[in-house]
Amino acid sequence: MQHRVTASGATPAMAQWFAAKEQAGSALVFFRMGDFYELFFEDAEAAAEALGLALTHRGEHQGHPIPMCGVPHHSHESYLARLIRRGFRVAICEQMETPEEAKARKSATLRREVVRIITPGTATEEALLDAARPAWLLALVRGGAAWLDVSTGAFHTQDAPEIAALVARLAPAEILTEEGLELEGATPALVPKDAPGRLAEALGVASLEGFGQFSPAESAAAAMAVDYVRGVQNGALPRLAPPMPEGARGVLLLDAATRRSLDILDGPRDASLLAAVDRTLTGAGARELAARLAAPLDDRAAIRARHDAVATLLEDGTRRAGLRAALKGAPDMARALGRLSVERFAPRDLGAIRDGLDRAGRLARLLDGVPPGLLDAAQAPLSALPALAQELARAVATELPARLEEGGTVAPGYDGELDALRRLRDDARGAIAAMQMQLAQAWGVASLKIRHHQQLGYLAEMPAAAGEKLLRAAPPGANGELAPIHRQSMASAHRFTCAALAALDRRLSEAGDQARAREKLVVAHLRRMILAEGDAIAAAAREMAALDVLAASAELASGGGWCRPEIAERPDFAIEAGRHPVVEAALRRARGPAFVPNDCDLSPGQRLCLLTGPNMAGKSTFLRQNALMVILAQAGLYVPARAARIGLVDRLFSRVGAADDLAGGRSTFMVEMTETAAILNQAGPRSLVVLDEVGRGTATWDGLAIATAVLEALHDRIRARTLFATHFHELTRLADGLPEMRLAAMQVREWRGQVVFQHSVAEGAAEKSWGVHVAKLAGVPPTVLKRAAEVLAGLEARAAVGTDPLTAAMPLFAGAPPPPQPPRASPLLEALLALDPDALSPREAHDALYSLKALAAAKEGL
Repeated sequence: MQHRVTASGATPAMAQWFAAKEQAGSALVFFRMGDFYELFFEDAEAAAEALGLALTHRGEHQGHPIPMCGVPHHSHESYLARLIRRGFRVAICEQMETPEEAKARKSATLRREVVRIITPGTATEEALLDAARPAWLLALVRGGAAWLDVSTGAFHTQDAPEIAALVARLAPAEILTEEGLELEGATPALVPKDAPGRLAEALGVASLEGFGQFSPAESAAAAMAVDYVRGVQNGALPRLAPPMPEGARGVLLLDAATRRSLDILDGPRDASLLAAVDRTLTGAGARELAARLAAPLDDRAAIRARHDAVATLLEDGTRRAGLRAALKGAPDMARALGRLSVERFAPRDLGAIRDGLDRAGRLARLLDGVPPGLLDAAQAPLSALPALAQELARAVATELPARLEEGGTVAPGYDGELDALRRLRDDARGAIAAMQMQLAQAWGVASLKIRHHQQLGYLAEMPAAAGEKLLRAAPPGANGELAPIHRQSMASAHRFTCAALAALDRRLSEAGDQARAREKLVVAHLRRMILAEGDAIAAAAREMAALDVLAASAELASGGGWCRPEIAERPDFAIEAGRHPVVEAALRRARGPAFVPNDCDLSPGQRLCLLTGPNMAGKSTFLRQNALMVILAQAGLYVPARAARIGLVDRLFSRVGAADDLAGGRSTFMVEMTETAAILNQAGPRSLVVLDEVGRGTATWDGLAIATAVLEALHDRIRARTLFATHFHELTRLADGLPEMRLAAMQVREWRGQVVFQHSVAEGAAEKSWGVHVAKLAGVPPTVLKRAAEVLAGLEARAAVGTDPLTAAMPLFAGAPPPPQPPRASPLLEALLALDPDALSPREAHDALYSLKALAAAKEGL
């Protein structure tokens, strides 16, 4: 049950919670209480349901029990990750002092503050991130967009973006919108005044001019994103790369419907293009490959440069193997640098920079002899930091603890003062043994033992008799720092201390604290050294990711059957023996039949292909595989074909398969028409259009009329390269009037009454749709199949003698006579069609012959 609560009458600790909740707003408050983060009231109820935690109560507030649940501090990140994935925002309210510090200021309540608010788009912890995907925070204003990845510092802007296409491309973890710009799931945010100045100040520059030209809308979106990040980070700002305006960057445009249709990055059971072609070895490389597939290039020179690099590594298998060996297991320097920039790092992040720079140096040496820039990676960024690499190799321990507080981050031998404090801390046993021997000799008590007590510290303990003797008279030599001081008497023993033992006690208890404090100073020094070279480290990380993608692409191509696509100037599209990479990979995993390759030529003169044939014959696969050829080729990868020549595509449209938007009040046909309208309004001569079954979501005549008009528009006005699949066989007649349209069909043959889908494409139109045969394969009852065959025969007979709709006077179907009723088959024909000769026994076959004879005699009146 939810309660409306206020701070009135709250205990001091709960008053702190109310203050934190007011600051956190809608975020759940993780309120530090000793070894736990605790949640209260509605926060507790929401978290308990989301995490499957037991909901309990702690105390009362205004006469009601306070709902409470909690998670351990040492393992809270796993709970955070689950909440962030569910879309929650979480405020971390930490204890800002120790109990001793609170006692010194005469308070029983520790001071607590909200140190940050974790949101899906501002998380930096490794446990909260997907290693293979960026965590984009997208900010949208009217006419502009900016997106940044706090975990790596990547920062981009765009003027006048197509919002739906941009959202589909980025799949952002979190979206911000300015007030009045509504988008489902987005968080409203404020656009700061003087956005360019605010952004420049955040980046530590006087002006943005050195980074490029930014429109006012781009600056506003970027400043809004930066202010939001600074707000949830309690004023801190992570290291960000200079914003990169994308206005001049050539990118193949893909709308949201096309991305859904092609399953580029995500698909059912990981059946995506990314999963099929990913051979990368690092998280950063996987993110870079995903980025290239999500935004293929629209610049011929840049595409060819990537193909050149893949070709170089494909030809040099030894160098490629060396690069991949050096990349395997390489740490994610970009994300480690991001955590170091906000002082929210672990020892392994220092180790990641150390090991990453070591790998970068190895990669640089492997690239000796390769012309700079050929592999997307100039050797300079990879080997530019030898001094820092050597310093970190000396400074950072080989075996690293999980947390800085545990100690052991700094390697022995790096800092003399730290080593001395560690020796004092670690040599406590030897120091105590030496002190015990010294006191035993000075006090004349051989049975003296030094023991540690929780409340009293280190004390010298001896039997009662020896203690009584020591109390009566101090032995000679037991003076000065060794003079005994009685602390405690017991029935069987006495306990003493002395100035020397008390000093040793203090040194031992302080040594651990001093060692931790000294190590903290050394780590802070190392962090400053790393951040001072942050730009160079980030550049090296980018180059390593690019190398990973190129080497992985060459590794993929080395398996055979993949070719370098020729990127042509003119609008060609000629694929020889092309294959669908995802379907082929699935068949290989299942050890199924080999994929059947097919040619596709949409070059000038035949740039529109009308494809007919049954659904199960592979039409959708053929359509999608040719669309994926464009994405792979323009992303800079090789393609699964014997040969490919592709004229640069500026926009790719794919509408394959049915979908609805019932929540938005749109039927399947409305979604189909909306997506078709987007194609007709945006496609041009350099586009590739892939369309499946336009018009099938409405009445036959309506759908046929729409499909005809769409085909004519694509051929005559838009002039895009087009693959158009259809079940409207009447459309094949349009080939006579559309000179650049050619006909193709999925091949099917019939054998012993069964349909065999050959999955191959040939010139010409399909003989029929084979729909009844497909229905039989699907298990439709025989009586229904029989009736369907009868109706089909009647319709085909009518079509043979009737008026063809496409040749009739316009409007197409005005005044069309109602279709005649199909004739009923004779009893003799019905009985004959119902027989299955292969299933009859000899006796049943004999009886069937007599039955057929009787029906024939009745028909002839004999």
